[in-house]
Amino acid sequence: MYAADDGVLYVGKARELRKRVGSYFNAAPKTARTMAMLAQVARMEVTVTRTEAEALLLENQLIKSLKPRYNVMLRDDKSYPYVLLTEERWPRLALHRGARAIPGRYFGPYPSVGAVRETLNLLHRLFRLRSCEDSVFRNRSRPCLQYQIGRCSAPCVGLAQARDYADSVHQVELFLEGRSDELSRELEQAMSTASERLDFEEAARVRDLIATIRKLQARQYVDGHAADLDVLACAMQGTHACVLLLAFRDGRNLGTRAFFPKTNGADNAAEVLSAFVSQYYAEQPAPREIVLDRDFDDRELLQEALSAGAARRVLLKANVRGERAGYLDLARRNAELALASELGSQATQQARVSSLRELLGLDEAPTRIECFDISHTMGEATVASQVVFDASGPVRGQYRRYNIAGIEPGDDYAAMHQALTRRFRRAVEAPDGQGVLPDVLLIDGGAGQVAQANAVLAELGIADAITVVGVAKGEARRPGHEALLLPDGREVRPGPESPGLQLVQQVRDEAHRFAITGHRGRRQKARNVSRLEDIPGIGPRRRANLLRHFGGLAGLRAAGAEEIARVDGINAALAERIYASLHGLATDVPTAGKLDA
Repeated sequence: MYAADDGVLYVGKARELRKRVGSYFNAAPKTARTMAMLAQVARMEVTVTRTEAEALLLENQLIKSLKPRYNVMLRDDKSYPYVLLTEERWPRLALHRGARAIPGRYFGPYPSVGAVRETLNLLHRLFRLRSCEDSVFRNRSRPCLQYQIGRCSAPCVGLAQARDYADSVHQVELFLEGRSDELSRELEQAMSTASERLDFEEAARVRDLIATIRKLQARQYVDGHAADLDVLACAMQGTHACVLLLAFRDGRNLGTRAFFPKTNGADNAAEVLSAFVSQYYAEQPAPREIVLDRDFDDRELLQEALSAGAARRVLLKANVRGERAGYLDLARRNAELALASELGSQATQQARVSSLRELLGLDEAPTRIECFDISHTMGEATVASQVVFDASGPVRGQYRRYNIAGIEPGDDYAAMHQALTRRFRRAVEAPDGQGVLPDVLLIDGGAGQVAQANAVLAELGIADAITVVGVAKGEARRPGHEALLLPDGREVRPGPESPGLQLVQQVRDEAHRFAITGHRGRRQKARNVSRLEDIPGIGPRRRANLLRHFGGLAGLRAAGAEEIARVDGINAALAERIYASLHGLATDVPTAGKLDA
């Protein structure tokens, strides 16, 4: 549905188009939101798909790309955690978040990182696959602690046979796919084979593994069947909604996760739940069963679409009994608690924003607050952070970090000047005046840092558009006693009871956290770069030989030049250069009579 200005108002799907569209224009009573939408509709466009699954995917794609004014939209800026099993000769089993760019199989998503870590802890204990990064794996010369405590088979140093490791990988796949019965049968066969060849130690190990898996199955059955289901409950207060997801995979309770969809005025819980199911499972694998706390009109259509997309039957149930009803009640209670907590947090945030407006003497409440902070260690790896808050709280998708270069180490003023120049020059030079500017700019620092900010804004001609406030540390750096340096030159200390100062503290602390996290990552990356890379004559093969021979850079640094020369491909002269470079010794010592003036 389009408005007169060609803006998209609503995107929907229907098995019977005439019936669905006609329902908007019949004489039946309609909500105020629906009436407001229909009053703006100027035209409609229809796309016909071959299957319900295609309609579901297309609807989800259009909602995310067009952001219609009257659609309920799932918003969650966090990446989902997965269990990753890489595609390598010796696959790695690890937690993964973010873009799925690493080749391998991704199992999930899981409701929380805690659920992934619990699963990984169990898998490493049972199947002993490696968890280390490739850089560590390639340079090990002896088994690590994970091998010593029985959580890894140490393929890095040749203690694992390729066939046995491949069997373990296959078993992990069966376990994560929820095929525990098939896994148990295969392990029983492996135990019998080991017994027949009189390998009783291996048979005992497999026996214990089978016993552990059966204990898990006995403890985790739901209603007599190994559950692979999601339980969904929706709670609403006015137009604010919370959908709570309680997930089970292979009978294991993976915990809960709360979602807060953007309702755009919708006040019908069934409509919100329908939109959530449509959008969430268009991107995430659907389990075999989804239990809903209420029914909605297109439940059967969604069931067919999800079944087609999963290439197996997916059930959407709205009326359940027994243990599932108990889980549904649990989900409802948690949804109500999560929504109450979220609304309380929003009310507190709005009070803080209003207090900050009064504190700074602004005509209107700020809708965008930015804060900059600088982090470094004695001038090393300087990083500037930019965090963004709006009336609802942090906008993490708009956070930015700036790697600072070309300044004197430790010069915080120059670092702040560079970061602010890079941030606001891009906004000023944006085409058609589309650059976004904050209403309030917080600077973590005193008068010197604030002067840098004012200078940058004056150079770019936007000094009058932004309110600059310095946040100076209080006495003995006590939280709540910070001094605010206002644009008119005044210095105020609102005290720890001020909601406005509490908001400033929240933004400042977030900027500090974001800056120091970036600085530590940059510093660690610099320190992880082997100093061998800077030595002429040391290529990848020689570098690998050295690290393998000495078990890492620490062992190489402890070795003498003569010992280094024993490594394959290293002659005496090159060994001397390596030793000198690692110990900060000059190798180009001028001979007598040839000293430069």
